[in-house]
Amino acid sequence: MSTNGSVSKKRSRRGSALLMILWLSAALSAIAFSVALTVRNELNRADTNLDGLKAYYLACGAADRAVNHMVYGQAMRNPDGTPRFWEAGMPLRIFDFPSGQAVVEIRAESAKMNINTIGSDDLFKLLLALGLPPEQARPAAMAIMHWRGAEGGPFDQMYLARTPSFRAPHASFQQIEELMAVAGITPELFYGGYARTPQGALVPRSGLRDCLSIFSPSTGFDINSVDPAVMLAVGVPPPAVEAVVAMRRRAPILRQQLGAVLAMMGPAAGRFRMGGEKIYTVRATGRLRRQDGSLSDLRRSVAMTVQIYSKNSPDNFRVLAWQDNAAGRQLFDVWPN
Repeated sequence: MSTNGSVSKKRSRRGSALLMILWLSAALSAIAFSVALTVRNELNRADTNLDGLKAYYLACGAADRAVNHMVYGQAMRNPDGTPRFWEAGMPLRIFDFPSGQAVVEIRAESAKMNINTIGSDDLFKLLLALGLPPEQARPAAMAIMHWRGAEGGPFDQMYLARTPSFRAPHASFQQIEELMAVAGITPELFYGGYARTPQGALVPRSGLRDCLSIFSPSTGFDINSVDPAVMLAVGVPPPAVEAVVAMRRRAPILRQQLGAVLAMMGPAAGRFRMGGEKIYTVRATGRLRRQDGSLSDLRRSVAMTVQIYSKNSPDNFRVLAWQDNAAGRQLFDVWPN
C-alpha cells in the first residue's frame, strides 16, 4: 500500500512540475512577443521620424530654390518667350527631386488686407465673412481698432483685469500674432478651422492670419492667392468667389484669363490684380518618393515670408519670418489624394 502511495506522489510532483514548465514557457513567450512588438513599433516610429525629417529638408530645399528663382530667374526666358523659372504672378512651382517631389505656393502678401490700415467697416465685413455672428463681429472689430488706436474705453480696463494683466500698445501691430491677445479673438478665429457643409462634409475654413498681414502694401489683391473671405469682405458676389476658387483649384489663373475673371466681380474688380509687390510668403510641401516611384502619404511643410530685391541684404532678399511645420490648406490641388 505504501509503495502505491509513493508512486502516486511522484506522479503528482511530476505533473505539477510539467504544469509549471508550461506556464513558465507561456509567460516567457508572452514577454518575448511583447518585446518584439515594442521593438517593431519603435523601428516603425524611427522610420517615420526619419522620413519626416527627409520630407522636411525636401520642403526647405524647395523653398530656397523657389526664392532663388524669384530673385535671379525673372530675366531668363525660354525661346518662346515664356518664363524659364518665374515671373511675378506665378503662384505655383513644382520641383522634382531624386528623393521626392515638392510643391511651392508663392502667395503675395498683397493678397491680404493690411491690419494697420484696414478700416473698421472692412474689418467688420471680414469677420462676418469668416463666419462670426454680427453680435460678436462688431465688438471684435472695435477691439482691433482700439488695440492700434487711442487710449481709453472699456477694453483697457478689461486687459488690466486679466491675469496676467497687460496694456494694449495703442500702436501699429508689429506681428500678426498680436491679434491673439486682442479681446474677442479666439484661436479658432485666428488660425481657422473646419466648417460642415449642408451635406455633412467637413471643409477647411480660413482664419484671420490668412486674410490680414502687417506687410501688405494695399495696392491690390493678387487674384491667385487672395482668400475667399477677403473677396467677400470687399464686395465680390458669392457666385464669383466660388467660380474663382474652382478655377484656382484646377490651375492658377493666367494673365489672359484675368479680364474674364474681373468681369465677374462687379464693382470690386478694381481692387484685384495679378501678382504682388516685393513681399511674398513661400510655402513648400515635400513628399518622399517610394521605391516603386509613387509618392509617400507623409508630408512636411515649411513657410517663410521673404522680401525680394532687398537693399538691406547682400543676398538681394531678406527673410522676414520663418515657420516650421507650416499648417494650412494648399491653394492648388496638385495632389488631390
